[in-house]
Amino acid sequence: MADGAIDLHKKESQIRIVTDSGEVLDRRIVTPRDRLTALFWGRPAMRILLEAATESEWVAQHLETLGHEVIVADPNFTPMYGHRRRRVKTDRRDVAALADACQRGCYRAAHRRSATQRTVQAQLNVRRELTDSRSGRSRSRGPSSAAPDFACGAAARRVSSIGSLSSSSRRRSPRRWRPYGR
Repeated sequence: MADGAIDLHKKESQIRIVTDSGEVLDRRIVTPRDRLTALFWGRPAMRILLEAATESEWVAQHLETLGHEVIVADPNFTPMYGHRRRRVKTDRRDVAALADACQRGCYRAAHRRSATQRTVQAQLNVRRELTDSRSGRSRSRGPSSAAPDFACGAAARRVSSIGSLSSSSRRRSPRRWRPYGR
């Protein structure tokens, strides 16, 4: 199985693919989904190592739909970069270290949320936005400033776009807290 590594950034990413025969392919590409598809579509299944970052989850999901095994690695795991000798950090050196770690199996996988967990988190975020907009608070501007009138409408549209959870993943609400003696 071929190995790959991606040093992921918002705009451009450095990619290294090491084939079974030992051939190394280094590329720097623009990060959008269609460019990743163009590079990885039609290739035999490979193991690809990514560092955990903001963009890594959607990239991992997309590469998995293309048939590849994707590992999101913990970037704080220092043995993954243990063989570095130079002090200057570049994207090419980072992706080379990631590819080497992928081949040697020297990485620690980071936790990835399931689809259900991501849905619940999105609903909780929207709920918090609605609560903040109704109470006149805004997390970005502090508790004293009022939220704009359109905030409720935008939050409501996000709630309807997320959809509802299945009954099996929904929890019963806990009993309401009451002070002692009442």
